[in-house]
Amino acid sequence: MPNKVPPSQHFLKYSLFYGRPGERSVGYDNERGKGDHRHYGSREESYQFVSIERLLTDFRQDVEAIRGEKI
Repeated sequence: MPNKVPPSQHFLKYSLFYGRPGERSVGYDNERGKGDHRHYGSREESYQFVSIERLLTDFRQDVEAIRGEKI
């Protein structure tokens, strides 16, 4: 059985990125020691992981919002 990535309570390791080289505009990941969190512009905040589907939906919505696209 795979190991959890502490302090996350699930077994999924993920890292989603949107930006340019050297510039992260949106990011979602669960780095060891930090747990599930999101980056949006210059902000970093915790993220409540529910499911892979929800993660991808939230990421896409943030990318569309930062690009100024209609959601």
